[in-house]
Amino acid sequence: MLKRKKKKTVELEDTGLVFETELDLKKMEPLVENWLRIIGEDPGREGLLETPGRVARAWAFLTRGYRQTLDEVINDALFEAEGSEMVVVKGIEFYSMCEHHLLPFFGQVHIGYIPDGKVLGLSKFARIVDMYARRLQIQERLATQIADAIEEVLAPQGVGVVVEGVHLCMMMRGVEKQHSAAVTSAMRGVFKDDARTREEFLSLVGRPS
Repeated sequence: MLKRKKKKTVELEDTGLVFETELDLKKMEPLVENWLRIIGEDPGREGLLETPGRVARAWAFLTRGYRQTLDEVINDALFEAEGSEMVVVKGIEFYSMCEHHLLPFFGQVHIGYIPDGKVLGLSKFARIVDMYARRLQIQERLATQIADAIEEVLAPQGVGVVVEGVHLCMMMRGVEKQHSAAVTSAMRGVFKDDARTREEFLSLVGRPS
């Protein structure tokens, strides 16, 4: 008879949150130590003695989206509702890590949808954004995953997602442009097929530049 493996529980000291995770923090610590040596640092000096452990815990937090599911995030916050007026939740802050350079990018997500018999608790949109943002990402995929998740959960008449982000991989390295921003979108259903619906949504979220 196979024994079920118990999930490890890791408490992240800087947040007060407890995560069930398969991430082995102890295996990450020597990797961080080696990385510090490779870049020319001394992991044995006083200021860096606790850094490997802190980095491991930070990455457990920054990538916690891998250990979440859509069902857990939604947690039955679906409600029957009449009407088909557009619902917009805008200005949802996100923080993510670019999969190309492992540097942060961050910004805001704007979401709109037209219900078809079901609505979702407003706070759940922020949780959906966080679940996908807390993974190694590119901004284009982030917009698509958020739109697909809302479409899967609600089966609405349409969904629109706009993501505005600034990328430290462009600001700190490479072209080093400090005032550039990326805007990506994903449209589903009537948001894609009907220009007036799409225009209304973009007008309500402030039409990103």
